[in-house]
Amino acid sequence: MIAFLRGHFLAKTPGRLVVDVNGVGYDVQISLYTYEAIRNKEQGLLHTYLHLTENAQTLFGFDSLPEKDIFLQLISVSGVGASTARMMLSGMRPEELVKAIAEGNTRLLESIKGIGKKSAERLVVELRDKMGKISTLAPGSGNIVPESDADATNALISLGIGKALAEQAVKKAKAALGPAAEVESLIKTALKNL
Repeated sequence: MIAFLRGHFLAKTPGRLVVDVNGVGYDVQISLYTYEAIRNKEQGLLHTYLHLTENAQTLFGFDSLPEKDIFLQLISVSGVGASTARMMLSGMRPEELVKAIAEGNTRLLESIKGIGKKSAERLVVELRDKMGKISTLAPGSGNIVPESDADATNALISLGIGKALAEQAVKKAKAALGPAAEVESLIKTALKNL
């Protein structure tokens, strides 16, 4: 099993990435979430899962371990294949997907391409308890971060602000606004603090 790849990111598209690892190019299938996270990076680390079938060997890559964990939970459900799981992670942010399944929001799940009513119900029945235990982590930190904090931090990072600076700005904004602050308020206040 290939647990991760560290190398140069080449030929990036919203669904596919070629990673050059010491002169060997790995073709990796990625979600839109991962694409957004690595879009402006020249190199880095991707957590991977090698999916083997009779006809193909497909490598899937993830920006974070929680995203990979969610993917593995999704493909454990009967009728949900690796491509469908990738589509689900492209249709919703990982933390939104976890929340939808944990809360039994089948209508939201049905809004994802390739997920019908029966599939959405099966996902909720089989994964509700498991998804409630998956924590959203700040990339590379190993610390549990509330969803609103992680979303605000990721938004700042996508605007080109360094990770450490973004985390500090969100912490200051959270202290000023209180623990129930919404993502939009956190982002606006954090930007003012920079």
